[in-house]
Amino acid sequence: QVQLVESGGGSVQAGGSLTLSCAASGYTFSSGCMAWFRQFPGKERDGVALLDGDGDTYYSRAVEGRFTISADNAENTLYLRMKSLKPEDTAMYYCAASRRWACYYNIRGYDYWGQGTQVTVSS
Repeated sequence: QVQLVESGGGSVQAGGSLTLSCAASGYTFSSGCMAWFRQFPGKERDGVALLDGDGDTYYSRAVEGRFTISADNAENTLYLRMKSLKPEDTAMYYCAASRRWACYYNIRGYDYWGQGTQVTVSS
């Protein structure tokens, strides 16, 4: 059974940094795409950072240059390092994993989800 557990969310002032972690069990890193999504109230989840099985990374325009996705395969942990945070980054952040190699920004590309962790950025 695959479980993804996020941590590291919290409140930070604009310009600050946070690192989110996603501890995975029952899932082999590099077997498929892993990603971070975020969800604004009343909106669908959108992919912001993707990591495919080859280790290639992809970012949405909104976060490129500020967010970094990475994985520690030995620890089975996915990370999202966020810097230069803006109030518009305030959202619930979710870790996701796929059984497929290809990465998508759409939620339908993923089979497993964490419970989410809230990030709040104040101005």
